[in-house]
Amino acid sequence: MSECFQINFIHGTTSYTFWPGYRRYLRPSITVLNLLAYDPAVCIDLLGSPAKRIVIVRDVELSNAKKSIKNAEIYVPADFAPTGGLSGDREIATAQSAVECLRRLNVFHVLSDRSLPFLYVHLAQMAGITIRLDPELGIRERRRKSKQEVSYIRTCQHGTESAIRLACQTISRAVANRQGVLQHEGEDLTAEVIKRLINLELMKHGLIGHDCIVAPGPIGADCHHPGKGPIRTGEPVIVDVFPISQTTLYHGDCTRTVVHGQIPEPVRQMHQIVCQAKQSAERTTRSGVSGHEVHQATVSVMQTHRVHIGFPPPDAPADLWFLPHGTGHGIGLDLKEPPLLDFNGVPLVTGDCVTIEPAIYCHTIGGVRIEDMYIVHENGVENLNTLHDGLTW
Repeated sequence: MSECFQINFIHGTTSYTFWPGYRRYLRPSITVLNLLAYDPAVCIDLLGSPAKRIVIVRDVELSNAKKSIKNAEIYVPADFAPTGGLSGDREIATAQSAVECLRRLNVFHVLSDRSLPFLYVHLAQMAGITIRLDPELGIRERRRKSKQEVSYIRTCQHGTESAIRLACQTISRAVANRQGVLQHEGEDLTAEVIKRLINLELMKHGLIGHDCIVAPGPIGADCHHPGKGPIRTGEPVIVDVFPISQTTLYHGDCTRTVVHGQIPEPVRQMHQIVCQAKQSAERTTRSGVSGHEVHQATVSVMQTHRVHIGFPPPDAPADLWFLPHGTGHGIGLDLKEPPLLDFNGVPLVTGDCVTIEPAIYCHTIGGVRIEDMYIVHENGVENLNTLHDGLTW
């Protein structure tokens, strides 16, 4: 899900960069606005000589924008009202003003990134502005996280780990009743209870948990099942937390698997293989290596232990061990960004922030998944996590 878009407008020898943003910091890896706008906002950069920046914000954001943004001309949509006036819809009005601004700048040829809303395309075309798509435009620049961005992500990941630790410790230290169901404050300990505890802990760190995964037992074999119901002793519980910071809007993402009481031998074996795969992927990850190669490092370990790669075939036994997804993904202002650590994955660049999260699933047991977050460097990776990988807490 992307809510901030880049377009390069080319007019003769003059290059323009155009950013419509909504409830999002404008990407600090490419711009220096750092404006948190709760209404639509647009930035147009004239990259020629002399350079000039134009920012269009809603009237209610004007005061904040003037305080926050330096070296820019700041306007409201009414300053670029087209013939016939602006729409009463704020998003349409902002797009109208952006297109009118471009028209007044005599910009009629546009190179767009993959995220441009069709609203802007339609209004631009109506104004006689032609648009071409470059699907890679802005992607590599956004992937290279700055020191400030890494700091934001590290802080978010610290709070994420705090919530993971609380969840796993609550599960691991609970008491089971005679039916094997864990108890918490006199009631059954359920996935829903753990999710509430996670969200409360995230709030203490200024994070928002849009959702999280607490998947006990066989439910965990569905890798994206949010989880539900009572938690029992002796079964693996996948705890996957991926919040967003209220202040910086960067994401955290971490997964651990916890088992209450005696760890069944199959679960212990699954865990050992996952840890080996994670270590292999870590050793492989560095700038210039492709996401395909990183995933292949995971796959090689899995295949050595006869773990099926892909979803189980229709005639597969219920106790088949399998890995249906890639090794990881990029992360930052969006939870899932390029690059993808999977088959056909592109080369990594210095500054990429990626997750490494190998897993094994089994319909009769559940799942074991471990996930950390890394910054890619020329000679390896920097792990932003500090939690241990074990099943006991």
